[in-house]
Amino acid sequence: MRYSDFSQLVDEVFGRAFGRTLVREQVLPRLGDRTPDEALAAGVEPRDVWHALCDALDVPEDRRWGSDRNRQAPPPR
Repeated sequence: MRYSDFSQLVDEVFGRAFGRTLVREQVLPRLGDRTPDEALAAGVEPRDVWHALCDALDVPEDRRWGSDRNRQAPPPR
């Protein structure tokens, strides 16, 4: 997953305004108590950040991929 894919999914799944707020402010224990922005800046793969964010917010699997049902990131390692 590329950074642009991550941003697009955030906008599609959470809505642009709320999604951007989540990325800046939602602390994710699975990512070392960092926000998604902090984790990405530290070099964490966007795919891993996406899964951590969705897991923390209990996003159902069928809603994680936005409007493109063929788009899926592999599960975290």
